[in-house]
Amino acid sequence: MIRCLHAEWTKLRTLPSTWWLLAATVVLTVAVGAAAASSLTTQICRTPEPCHEDTVKLSLTGVWLGQATCLVLGVLSMGAEYGTGTIRTTLTAMPKRWRVLAAKAAALALLTAATGALAITTALWTAKLILPVHGPTLRATTGSILILALVAVLGLALATLLRDTAGGIMLGLALLYIVPLTIDLIHSPTWQHRLQRWTPMPAALSIQATRDLNHLPIGPWPGLGVLAAYAVGLLVFGGAVLRMRDA
Repeated sequence: MIRCLHAEWTKLRTLPSTWWLLAATVVLTVAVGAAAASSLTTQICRTPEPCHEDTVKLSLTGVWLGQATCLVLGVLSMGAEYGTGTIRTTLTAMPKRWRVLAAKAAALALLTAATGALAITTALWTAKLILPVHGPTLRATTGSILILALVAVLGLALATLLRDTAGGIMLGLALLYIVPLTIDLIHSPTWQHRLQRWTPMPAALSIQATRDLNHLPIGPWPGLGVLAAYAVGLLVFGGAVLRMRDA
């Protein structure tokens, strides 16, 4: 397993797009968070207290956009091998396919989590320069880092299932953005509540909340668990399919 991890880490760090996507994750997370924090410095809401704003969650708004680059990285970590045909070489050298997929997921999750820690810490620090950030930040910070790592694993799972980079990215972006946006178009409050609880991103982003937790459609940790269930479930399914079909 150590050899598999070393091999997958080498492939991941030498992928040309890896470092550009990780840098984009940091920049987008920090820039969007700073822009969201700056939105409170208006004549209507000069300070966050009168607006009853969750300043921690506001500071982490950039995760909503930064997750897209993590998804793309996850898809490319497997899709690039299918695109170039090197997946055959990989599976010839390491015939235990479950081990290959597990090593890919571990290397990807660790690298994304490290980048996420840098992005989230910098976003909170930047936001504190703009407005007072009040509230417990440990859960929101840890949960946001896990969101980025899980989204990357989700991308890996989709690429393993579809064996197509473009298809994996399109389906992943639909799950992250199109599905949440369609919730607002549904006129039934009951179904809106259900979809907010059981679709990956609306549920997972509840981990960032530090105020009014009783009004959330799902609790912070159970919400993150929904995203984890999607990512791990699809990865397991992808691993089963990978074992049954030819490379």
